[in-house]
Amino acid sequence: MISSERREKIRELLGLAKGPVKGMDLAEEYGVTRQVIVQDIAILRAAGENIIATPRGYILIKPASTNAITKTIACKHHTHQEIEEELTTIVDFGGSIIDVIIEHPVYGEKRGLLMISSRQDVRDFMKSIKNESAQPLSSLTGGVHLHTIQVRNEESYKRIREELKQKSLLIDE
Repeated sequence: MISSERREKIRELLGLAKGPVKGMDLAEEYGVTRQVIVQDIAILRAAGENIIATPRGYILIKPASTNAITKTIACKHHTHQEIEEELTTIVDFGGSIIDVIIEHPVYGEKRGLLMISSRQDVRDFMKSIKNESAQPLSSLTGGVHLHTIQVRNEESYKRIREELKQKSLLIDE
């Protein structure tokens, strides 16, 4: 298979995937090295494909549904249990967590892509933090952070805010 055919197959596979696809899985699928996949992804991005790399793999970002509403919420937590509770609350009430944003005193705004839209995604994220002995970005800002979320409607957004506020995880304006 020539490289342009492989890149088209990668784009198609990412477009159909229900979640992130690991670079090593793509390398095995197409009989190439992980570095070749990294180069293919770079070429696809340069050609205008909106592919992001997450800790769980590559995702092709599709245009948001015309009905989706994008909002930003400000939250604060201190424990891993509170992180899991926050993320689970958002997905349980119909939201998808696109990213986490902190305002670092030296580096300015730092953003981490999360792409969490189900309880399974939350479990996978929490497992990654534990397995990698990683600290969440919010640990750099005393627990204060923002999330970009997508919801189906204003009612879902209001319910998410109410639940987070009730759990003392929302920073109220």
